[in-house]
Amino acid sequence: MRKTCLFILLIFNLTLAAQAETVVTFGVYTSDKPSRMVKKFKPLLKHLEQKMSAQLQEKIVIRMQVYATYQRGIDALTTDKVDFMRLGPASYVFAKQTEPGLSILAMESQKGKKTFKGIICTHLNSPIQTVKDLKGTRFAFGNMKSTIGRYLSQNYMMSQGVYARDLREYAYLGRHDTVGAAVSAKKYDAGALKEGTFNKLLAKGYKLRKIADFDNVTKPWVSRKLLNNNIRAALRFSLLSLTDKKIMTAYGKQGFLTGNDQDYESIRQAISQNANFSDDNIEGEKK
Repeated sequence: MRKTCLFILLIFNLTLAAQAETVVTFGVYTSDKPSRMVKKFKPLLKHLEQKMSAQLQEKIVIRMQVYATYQRGIDALTTDKVDFMRLGPASYVFAKQTEPGLSILAMESQKGKKTFKGIICTHLNSPIQTVKDLKGTRFAFGNMKSTIGRYLSQNYMMSQGVYARDLREYAYLGRHDTVGAAVSAKKYDAGALKEGTFNKLLAKGYKLRKIADFDNVTKPWVSRKLLNNNIRAALRFSLLSLTDKKIMTAYGKQGFLTGNDQDYESIRQAISQNANFSDDNIEGEKK
């Protein structure tokens, strides 16, 4: 009888071990439509689950959490509500200021580089030809914490002698695709958005034309301060060793590169200089 009980207990423990899983939470905020973002990330997260499970010899389940705003996403990472997150460069700078213990796992690769383009565009038939022609026009920015949609585009405009006081009207519309759609519909004379979204909108027939571009640093994938070291190491290895072209094509990138905090120094400088764009530096709209 005793042997039978021990055998049953052993089977029960093995069953529990087989069913045990470690849940890792991935966070992202909405820079495009939430449904589009879930579809975009799903194959990549599934691959990370498999790679990490094999490396750690335990079942890893990655759950995705989409946040409605940039700030909610930043807050989730800095308060340990998610284990790792894909951040925009400016969001990373703000998050790092709040929690210095955050760690960069990897940076996205854009054709083997750590940079990609931001775009300033107008309507296809607009008379506007250069950024200097934007004086007296209506301009659409993205999110108020967006790297391209605010900080880098405004920094570039200042380099061309255009400030908030020179615009007839400006507003922060949130997402990159919303900016492009508003310019195409002539609700605004020009706007700032990322190159990838600009190209997708062109392919869909939106009436847009580029008048300028500028460099941005690719997005970092960042882990929370208190994440288990083994989980962090497995995440970093799984990202940096990713070579599946089908997965990366679906994701729209060419893999991941090693990165560190210094890679985002240019973004810090753009943020620190941003107060010069607006006389009153009001975070809102000029009507």
